[in-house]
Amino acid sequence: MAENPTASGAAAAAGGASRGLAATALVTGALVWGLIWYPYRILRDAGIGGIPSTTLTYAIAFALALLIWRPWPTRPAHPWLMVGLALAAGGCNLGYVMATISGEVMRVLLLFYLAPLWTVLLAWTVLGERLNRFGAFVVFLSLAGAATMLWRPESGLPLPRDLADWYGLGAGFCFALFNVLSRRARDLPVSQRILVSFLGVVALGALLGGIDLPAAVAAPSSAWWLLLLTGALLLVINLVVQYGLAHTPANQAIVIMLSEVGFAAVSSWLLAGELLGLQEWVGGAMIIAASLFTTKMEK
Repeated sequence: MAENPTASGAAAAAGGASRGLAATALVTGALVWGLIWYPYRILRDAGIGGIPSTTLTYAIAFALALLIWRPWPTRPAHPWLMVGLALAAGGCNLGYVMATISGEVMRVLLLFYLAPLWTVLLAWTVLGERLNRFGAFVVFLSLAGAATMLWRPESGLPLPRDLADWYGLGAGFCFALFNVLSRRARDLPVSQRILVSFLGVVALGALLGGIDLPAAVAAPSSAWWLLLLTGALLLVINLVVQYGLAHTPANQAIVIMLSEVGFAAVSSWLLAGELLGLQEWVGGAMIIAASLFTTKMEK
């Protein structure tokens, strides 16, 4: 049967529009994640610390999400896997906020982007995935970048400089663990995974003393509005990014999401006057290159 040129042209245009919208969604997500540190610093300066502000904003996001989706069944599938997802999400988001409000944003973000290294190693050990040559190169390049960034001439060892470095490394590891566990839980709806991740941040934050109501009550009303807006933004941006990921090949999505590094570099310079030295830029370039090489692993 001959193809209808009008119909095929319309389908191609629709597909192109969908891909363009998906790419826009991912760039928007990268922009928000590259700037998300700033409202948490404002909240810190208003008297609401990193763990309380993170716990409260994710509690708001969780409450709003429950208004959109029905909660999971009484006995969910893969209960222990969901617990693992919740704890990994909690460690990732709490660690990232604590790192960016106490350290240099770009340095923290580059250490966070060691996540591909942890993903390769976790997928190899937990999922039994084969470590191909591209995976081995990702491991090598990531380690070289981390060693360059963390190298301390006075000790002659590549060690974290301060607590913010440790938070950044831990957040990246938890992010990788969340991604690996998500592969195991791929049959769970996206809505359930988002709800579980929000709940994990709230539960872990509460265990760490994150619900500091006296400090929150004493904060100015502008801080409460910022808490509400940030919580709503977290929910919206998760939905936006999920749409982008669902309509973009994984190797392209990684490249687009790396624009977060650029947004963070510009925002930390303009808003906080932070600049990295040559050592951090060289190590960071290796880490970003390793992230880009993960696109080859799928092939």
